[in-house]
Amino acid sequence: MFADEVSEVFGAESLWRKSIAAQSESKSCQTAKLSTAEAAVQAVHRRDISIQVEPDRQDREQLASLHGSSDCHPGLVEFLQRVEKSVIAELNKSSRSHAFDGFDVNWCDRTQTVSCLHTLQYPEALERHLHVTGLSWNATGSVIACSYGRMDDGDWSTEKSFLCTWNLDRRGLNTKHPDIVLDVSSSVMCLAFHPSQPSLFAGGTYSGEVLVWDTSQTDDPLISRTGFSDESHTEPVCQVGWMKNSVRSNRFHILSASSDGKILIWQLDGNDRLKLHNGFALVAHQIPRNIKLNKARGDTAFGITALSFSRFDPNVFIVGVEGGYLLKCSTTVGTLATVSSTVSAVPLKAPAEFTFCPHCGPAYTVHCSPFHRNLFLSAGTDGFVHLYSMLQAQPLISFHVSAKYIFSVRWSPTRPLVFAVATGEGTVLIFDLGHGAFTPPISIEQSSDNKEFYCMEFNPRQTHLLAAGSADGSVKIWQLNDELTEQGSQELNHLKQLANKVTY
Repeated sequence: MFADEVSEVFGAESLWRKSIAAQSESKSCQTAKLSTAEAAVQAVHRRDISIQVEPDRQDREQLASLHGSSDCHPGLVEFLQRVEKSVIAELNKSSRSHAFDGFDVNWCDRTQTVSCLHTLQYPEALERHLHVTGLSWNATGSVIACSYGRMDDGDWSTEKSFLCTWNLDRRGLNTKHPDIVLDVSSSVMCLAFHPSQPSLFAGGTYSGEVLVWDTSQTDDPLISRTGFSDESHTEPVCQVGWMKNSVRSNRFHILSASSDGKILIWQLDGNDRLKLHNGFALVAHQIPRNIKLNKARGDTAFGITALSFSRFDPNVFIVGVEGGYLLKCSTTVGTLATVSSTVSAVPLKAPAEFTFCPHCGPAYTVHCSPFHRNLFLSAGTDGFVHLYSMLQAQPLISFHVSAKYIFSVRWSPTRPLVFAVATGEGTVLIFDLGHGAFTPPISIEQSSDNKEFYCMEFNPRQTHLLAAGSADGSVKIWQLNDELTEQGSQELNHLKQLANKVTY
């Protein structure tokens, strides 16, 4: 039914390809020929030179004797080979030993521990026999400011005084001509530079006023003050400082403490008047009774003589008072102070939480350790320096260092076991607890007349510098050597052991 069939093949030639080929033509293009050339240079003359230091005759003889030592001592090589294993075993044993832990090698001899770099003076203050009442280093550590007043007698409230600054890094420093001199109508008892703004500092006066200066404003550096009101201090301000704003960490408040028993915190908001932000008062019947206290009238205020904030807890601070008592206080308390004679828009609180065993006289200075949260130093009119733990009422260690008053004690900013003491005998004593609690300290004599040192500050930036202000109106700048500024390997452990000591 179905069958294969083969048909013829038909083809059709394309006329389109022929027409396109007839119309197209080929063309080409080429850039012009590039011309190139090769050239080479070579130095015409070359010279090699070498030098060598020839040993002198003595050195050649020593080298020859060393090279020939094996021939001169034939048993040396045999001996070294025989003891090699024993020596290596002993060296490995020594490397695992703890016999010399904490031992710092001193490769060089230090003959002079402290050297005096500068003696800063203001001639007009010297003529009026004013004392240096306060010192402070600025945020860069290059500028030292001092306040002048009178600590012994005279009508302090009306006597004119000065604030002076010197830039120690300035070329051509004139020690008898301050860079800046500010006239103040009342004796300035204390001052403190702003922690981060090098030109801003605050001061407290004998009349109870707190003032703030900005030395970058040459026309009128005085930018704000408390004035005199029911809210301000009524007695001399013994200390001023800067504390961080709890809400805005980049802002600071100004703290002032006075012998009227009040601790006031001021707000610097750009106006010419400081605004009271917070306040505290120390009243006799609100002092903790964990130790026996002398009887005092219930609403009597304890005059404040010294104050120091903890470096580890910004809410904790230690206060020294006129009766010699030392109080641990807190800014977070909620108990109101019962001070009937004080009229203030800001309610004052009672900050005291714990009482330490007192000095036998006013405690003029306290300072919290920058290396341990519980340790602080105190000193006063009894000539004793006490090392306390915030956890115990009794002092851990007591030093009787002076037959006269002690006006300042400061921890070293770099050495956990080192602190300095400024005495009424005209000396600065530097203690190193790493050498033993009762090891004789390093003593820096001021002068033959033995004028008192009223204030003293380590430089927190240039840590080899120590400044002290004297009753003769001069400021001494000392340079400390490495032994007093470089921390030892076991110092922090030793400090912890002191803090853990239990007293009875």
